[in-house]
Amino acid sequence: MSGFGQFWSQGDFITRGVALLLLLMSIGAWVLILWKGWLLRRTRLDIERAVAAFWSAATVNDGRERLAGLDRERVVLPLLDAATFTPPGGTLETGGHLESQLTRRLRDALHGVLRHLQFGQVMLASIGSTAPFIGLFGTVWGIYHALLSISVAGTITIDRVSGPVGEALVMTAAGLAVAIPAVLAYNVFGKMVAGCEAELEGFAHDLREMVLDSAGPS
Repeated sequence: MSGFGQFWSQGDFITRGVALLLLLMSIGAWVLILWKGWLLRRTRLDIERAVAAFWSAATVNDGRERLAGLDRERVVLPLLDAATFTPPGGTLETGGHLESQLTRRLRDALHGVLRHLQFGQVMLASIGSTAPFIGLFGTVWGIYHALLSISVAGTITIDRVSGPVGEALVMTAAGLAVAIPAVLAYNVFGKMVAGCEAELEGFAHDLREMVLDSAGPS
Protein backbone atom coordinates (compact mmCIF):
# COMPACT_ATOMS: atom_id res chain seq x y z
CA MET A 1 0.00 0.00 0.00
CA SER A 2 1.33 3.44 -0.86
CA GLY A 3 2.21 5.97 1.84
CA PHE A 4 -0.83 8.10 1.11
CA GLY A 5 -3.06 5.03 0.91
CA GLN A 6 -1.86 3.88 4.29
CA PHE A 7 -2.28 7.38 5.67
CA TRP A 8 -5.82 7.47 4.31
CA SER A 9 -6.75 4.06 5.71
CA GLN A 10 -5.34 4.90 9.13
CA GLY A 11 -6.77 8.44 9.29
CA ASP A 12 -9.99 9.42 10.97
CA PHE A 13 -12.85 11.48 9.55
CA ILE A 14 -11.04 14.78 10.19
CA THR A 15 -7.95 13.68 8.30
CA ARG A 16 -10.00 12.44 5.39
CA GLY A 17 -12.15 15.57 5.46
CA VAL A 18 -9.06 17.78 5.18
CA ALA A 19 -7.75 15.67 2.28
CA LEU A 20 -11.09 15.89 0.45
CA LEU A 21 -11.27 19.64 1.08
CA LEU A 22 -7.82 20.13 -0.44
CA LEU A 23 -8.84 17.98 -3.41
CA LEU A 24 -11.96 20.06 -4.00
CA MET A 25 -9.97 23.28 -3.68
CA SER A 26 -7.43 22.02 -6.19
CA ILE A 27 -10.11 21.02 -8.69
CA GLY A 28 -11.90 24.35 -8.27
CA ALA A 29 -8.67 26.31 -8.66
CA TRP A 30 -7.61 24.50 -11.84
CA VAL A 31 -11.06 24.79 -13.43
CA LEU A 32 -11.02 28.51 -12.70
CA ILE A 33 -7.43 28.90 -13.92
CA LEU A 34 -8.15 27.22 -17.25
CA TRP A 35 -11.42 29.07 -17.81
CA LYS A 36 -10.15 32.48 -16.74
CA GLY A 37 -6.92 32.14 -18.71
CA TRP A 38 -8.94 31.41 -21.84
CA LEU A 39 -11.37 34.23 -21.10
CA LEU A 40 -8.77 36.94 -20.49
CA ARG A 41 -6.67 35.93 -23.48
CA ARG A 42 -9.71 36.15 -25.74
CA THR A 43 -10.79 39.43 -24.15
CA ARG A 44 -7.44 41.11 -24.73
CA LEU A 45 -7.51 40.07 -28.37
CA ASP A 46 -11.10 41.27 -28.78
CA ILE A 47 -10.36 44.67 -27.24
CA GLU A 48 -7.45 45.26 -29.57
CA ARG A 49 -9.38 44.25 -32.67
CA ALA A 50 -12.70 45.84 -31.73
CA VAL A 51 -11.31 49.25 -30.80
CA ALA A 52 -9.30 49.45 -34.01
CA ALA A 53 -12.34 48.41 -36.05
CA PHE A 54 -14.55 51.00 -34.37
CA TRP A 55 -12.28 53.94 -35.06
CA SER A 56 -11.83 52.89 -38.69
CA ALA A 57 -15.61 52.96 -39.26
CA ALA A 58 -17.26 55.81 -41.15
CA THR A 59 -20.11 56.36 -38.66
CA VAL A 60 -20.94 55.48 -35.07
CA ASN A 61 -23.64 53.06 -36.20
CA ASP A 62 -21.19 51.33 -38.51
CA GLY A 63 -18.67 51.20 -35.70
CA ARG A 64 -21.23 49.69 -33.36
CA GLU A 65 -21.98 46.91 -35.83
CA ARG A 66 -18.29 46.14 -36.05
CA LEU A 67 -17.98 46.08 -32.27
CA ALA A 68 -20.95 43.72 -31.98
CA GLY A 69 -19.22 41.25 -34.27
CA LEU A 70 -15.79 41.39 -32.61
CA ASP A 71 -16.57 41.98 -28.93
CA ARG A 72 -17.39 38.38 -27.96
CA GLU A 73 -17.22 38.97 -24.20
CA ARG A 74 -19.15 42.26 -24.37
CA VAL A 75 -16.53 44.35 -22.61
CA VAL A 76 -16.22 47.16 -25.19
CA LEU A 77 -19.80 47.48 -26.40
CA PRO A 78 -21.22 48.55 -22.99
CA LEU A 79 -18.92 51.58 -23.06
CA LEU A 80 -20.22 52.66 -26.44
CA ASP A 81 -23.80 52.14 -25.31
CA ALA A 82 -23.16 54.25 -22.22
CA ALA A 83 -21.58 57.04 -24.27
CA THR A 84 -24.40 57.19 -26.82
CA PHE A 85 -27.29 56.64 -24.39
CA THR A 86 -29.87 59.43 -24.25
CA PRO A 87 -31.55 59.52 -20.83
CA PRO A 88 -35.19 60.62 -20.52
CA GLY A 89 -35.71 64.26 -19.68
CA GLY A 90 -36.85 65.58 -16.36
CA THR A 91 -34.62 63.32 -14.27
CA LEU A 92 -31.67 63.95 -11.99
CA GLU A 93 -29.45 62.25 -14.53
CA THR A 94 -30.13 64.98 -17.08
CA GLY A 95 -29.82 67.78 -14.55
CA GLY A 96 -26.04 68.05 -14.75
CA HIS A 97 -23.71 69.06 -17.55
CA LEU A 98 -23.14 66.68 -20.42
CA GLU A 99 -19.56 66.13 -19.28
CA SER A 100 -20.74 64.94 -15.87
CA GLN A 101 -23.41 62.70 -17.38
CA LEU A 102 -20.92 61.03 -19.69
CA THR A 103 -18.37 60.55 -16.93
CA ARG A 104 -20.95 58.91 -14.66
CA ARG A 105 -22.37 56.58 -17.31
CA LEU A 106 -18.96 55.54 -18.60
CA ARG A 107 -17.68 54.99 -15.08
CA ASP A 108 -20.62 52.74 -14.22
CA ALA A 109 -20.27 50.79 -17.46
CA LEU A 110 -16.53 50.34 -16.89
CA HIS A 111 -17.10 49.10 -13.34
CA GLY A 112 -19.59 46.54 -14.64
CA VAL A 113 -17.12 45.27 -17.23
CA LEU A 114 -14.33 45.04 -14.67
CA ARG A 115 -16.53 43.02 -12.32
CA HIS A 116 -16.94 40.51 -15.13
CA LEU A 117 -13.20 40.38 -15.81
CA GLN A 118 -12.30 40.11 -12.11
CA PHE A 119 -14.69 37.24 -11.45
CA GLY A 120 -12.90 34.41 -9.65
CA GLN A 121 -10.00 36.49 -8.38
CA VAL A 122 -11.29 36.36 -4.80
CA MET A 123 -11.61 32.59 -5.00
CA LEU A 124 -8.04 32.19 -6.25
CA ALA A 125 -6.74 34.50 -3.53
CA SER A 126 -8.70 32.62 -0.88
CA ILE A 127 -7.43 29.23 -2.03
CA GLY A 128 -3.87 30.49 -2.27
CA SER A 129 -3.92 31.97 1.22
CA THR A 130 -5.78 29.20 3.08
CA ALA A 131 -4.65 25.94 1.45
CA PRO A 132 -1.21 25.86 3.17
CA PHE A 133 -2.80 26.28 6.58
CA ILE A 134 -5.42 23.64 5.86
CA GLY A 135 -2.65 21.26 4.83
CA LEU A 136 -0.68 22.16 7.94
CA PHE A 137 -3.72 21.45 10.10
CA GLY A 138 -4.05 18.06 8.42
CA THR A 139 -0.40 17.36 9.16
CA VAL A 140 -0.66 18.34 12.82
CA TRP A 141 -3.81 16.30 13.26
CA GLY A 142 -2.29 13.34 11.44
CA ILE A 143 0.83 13.43 13.60
CA TYR A 144 -1.29 13.64 16.74
CA HIS A 145 -3.44 10.74 15.57
CA ALA A 146 -0.37 8.67 14.67
CA LEU A 147 1.40 9.34 17.98
CA LEU A 148 -1.77 8.52 19.89
CA SER A 149 -2.02 5.17 18.11
CA ILE A 150 1.65 4.42 18.83
CA SER A 151 1.26 5.29 22.52
CA VAL A 152 -1.69 2.94 22.77
CA ALA A 153 0.44 0.17 21.27
CA GLY A 154 2.89 0.63 24.16
CA THR A 155 6.14 0.67 22.18
CA ILE A 156 7.68 3.79 20.66
CA THR A 157 10.63 3.47 18.30
CA ILE A 158 12.05 5.59 15.51
CA ASP A 159 10.67 3.21 12.93
CA ARG A 160 7.18 3.42 14.39
CA VAL A 161 7.27 7.23 14.57
CA SER A 162 9.00 8.12 11.30
CA GLY A 163 6.52 6.31 9.07
CA PRO A 164 3.27 7.89 10.32
CA VAL A 165 4.88 11.33 10.73
CA GLY A 166 6.29 11.22 7.20
CA GLU A 167 2.90 10.21 5.85
CA ALA A 168 1.24 13.05 7.76
CA LEU A 169 3.65 15.57 6.22
CA VAL A 170 2.11 14.73 2.86
CA MET A 171 -0.79 16.95 3.87
CA THR A 172 1.50 19.98 4.12
CA ALA A 173 2.91 19.22 0.67
CA ALA A 174 -0.64 18.83 -0.66
CA GLY A 175 -1.61 22.22 0.76
CA LEU A 176 1.35 23.87 -0.94
CA ALA A 177 0.59 22.06 -4.21
CA VAL A 178 -2.91 23.52 -4.12
CA ALA A 179 -1.85 27.03 -3.07
CA ILE A 180 1.09 27.70 -5.40
CA PRO A 181 -0.79 27.46 -8.74
CA ALA A 182 -3.63 29.57 -7.32
CA VAL A 183 -1.27 32.32 -6.16
CA LEU A 184 0.65 32.37 -9.44
CA ALA A 185 -2.57 32.47 -11.45
CA TYR A 186 -3.94 35.27 -9.27
CA ASN A 187 -0.88 37.41 -9.95
CA VAL A 188 -0.85 36.69 -13.69
CA PHE A 189 -4.58 37.30 -14.08
CA GLY A 190 -4.34 40.48 -12.04
CA LYS A 191 -1.78 41.83 -14.48
CA MET A 192 -3.92 40.80 -17.46
CA VAL A 193 -7.03 42.44 -15.98
CA ALA A 194 -5.04 45.61 -15.32
CA GLY A 195 -3.93 45.65 -18.97
CA CYS A 196 -7.52 45.27 -20.15
CA GLU A 197 -8.63 47.97 -17.74
CA ALA A 198 -6.06 50.41 -19.12
CA GLU A 199 -7.22 49.76 -22.69
CA LEU A 200 -10.88 50.15 -21.75
CA GLU A 201 -10.25 53.35 -19.80
CA GLY A 202 -8.49 54.81 -22.82
CA PHE A 203 -11.38 53.86 -25.08
CA ALA A 204 -13.89 55.33 -22.63
CA HIS A 205 -11.93 58.59 -22.52
CA ASP A 206 -11.84 58.76 -26.32
CA LEU A 207 -15.57 58.07 -26.53
CA ARG A 208 -16.27 60.86 -24.05
CA GLU A 209 -14.24 63.32 -26.10
CA MET A 210 -15.93 62.21 -29.30
CA VAL A 211 -19.41 62.77 -27.88
CA LEU A 212 -18.47 66.16 -26.43
CA ASP A 213 -16.93 67.25 -29.73
CA SER A 214 -20.02 66.19 -31.67
CA ALA A 215 -22.29 68.00 -29.19
CA GLY A 216 -20.44 71.25 -29.71
CA PRO A 217 -19.90 73.98 -27.11
CA SER A 218 -22.37 73.87 -24.22
